[in-house]
Amino acid sequence: MITFAQMARGFFALACIMGASAVLAGCSPTVTLNPAENANAPECAEVTVRLPAAIEELSLRTTDAQATAAWGDPTAVVFTCGLKPPGPTTLQCVTINAVDWIVDDTDLPNLRLTTYGRTPAAEAYVDTSRLSADAALGALASAVQKLPKTGACTAPDTDASTPGGTEDTP
Repeated sequence: MITFAQMARGFFALACIMGASAVLAGCSPTVTLNPAENANAPECAEVTVRLPAAIEELSLRTTDAQATAAWGDPTAVVFTCGLKPPGPTTLQCVTINAVDWIVDDTDLPNLRLTTYGRTPAAEAYVDTSRLSADAALGALASAVQKLPKTGACTAPDTDASTPGGTEDTP
C-alpha cells in the first residue's frame, strides 16, 4: 500500500519535472500590443496568416491583439497591420522585395518602418541592434505583398544637395 508520504513525494517529483520542462521549453509570455484602428480589415487577416514562424533566429511569439505579431525574446520585431496609409513625406523610402517602406529612425537603434502605397498600411518596429531591418522586411515581404498596392515611392529630381539624388521619397 502506498503511504501518504510516498504519494506526496511522487507529486512533488512530477511538479519539479513539469516546472523544469517549462523552463527548458523557453516559455515566453504573451506580448501585449494594441491593435491598429483597422486591424479587423480582411486584408490584414490575409497578411497575418502568412507571417513567418521565424525571422532569422527569432521565433514568432504569441500576441494579444488582432493583426499583430512579435518575434524574439526579448522582442526584437513587432508587426502591426491595419494602420491608416501615410501620406507623402520627406522621410527615406526603401523598396524590399516589391514592398515600399517609409523609414523613421527617430528611435535609433529601433526603426519604425511603415508600408507606403498599401491599404491598409502595416508597420514593422525593428531593433536593429539585434538584426538588420533588411532581414526583417525581407522575411515579412511575401505576407505584406497581400495588401492591395495603391501607390509607390518615387525618386526625386536630382538635387545638388543630394549627390546623385539616390534617396527615394514617397
